[in-house]
Amino acid sequence: MEQLFLFLDKVWPLPGALKEHLVRALRTKVFRRKEFLLKAGHVSRNIYFIERGLVRCFYHVAQKDISAWFMKEGDVVVSIHSFFLQTASAENIQALEETTVHYISYEELEDIYCRFLSFNVNGRKILTHYYCLSEQRAISMRSLKAKERYQFLLKHEPELLQRVPRKYLASYLGVTEATLSHINGRKPLTIKPST
Repeated sequence: MEQLFLFLDKVWPLPGALKEHLVRALRTKVFRRKEFLLKAGHVSRNIYFIERGLVRCFYHVAQKDISAWFMKEGDVVVSIHSFFLQTASAENIQALEETTVHYISYEELEDIYCRFLSFNVNGRKILTHYYCLSEQRAISMRSLKAKERYQFLLKHEPELLQRVPRKYLASYLGVTEATLSHINGRKPLTIKPST
C-alpha cells in the first residue's frame, strides 16, 4: 500500500487522519491472468490502484475486441462512465498478468470526499491527468499514421511492447497484426507473441 500513498501524496499531500482512514477502508485483491476486473454490461463498483501487474480495457465491436488502453503499476483503473454514474459499462477490464490492486467502492470514495474535503483535490487532479491521457490518445488515433502511432507508443510506453500480446497492441494501434509486424521497416519486433 506504500506505493499508493506515495502516488496520492505526489498528487496532493494527504493529512494523517485521511491516511489512517484509507488504511482501514482499502482492500487488496490479486487478479489472475485473464481474470476480469469488470465485464461489459456490469456496473463498475470499485476504483483500483495497480500495485503490480498489467490490465487492458477493451470493447466488443463488430465481433472483434478493440483494445482502448493499458494500465500498469502505479496507475488508477476505473471505467469512468460506469463508475461515476453507476450505470452498466460498455467496456471490459481484464488482467493481462497476475495483478495486485488496492481498491475502494464507489460509496466509500463518496464518503471520503465528504469527510475529507482536501481529498477532492486529489480526485480532481487524478481525473484531469487521465482525461488528458485519453484526449492525447484520441488525437493521435485520428491524426497520426499507423507508423507514427507505433513510434509514439515506443517513445512513451516502450515496456508495453514487451508485456502486451501482439494482437492486443495491434487493435490498440488500429492495425492488423501483419501490419504491426512490418510497421518498423520489416525489422523484427521485440513484441510478446499473441496468447
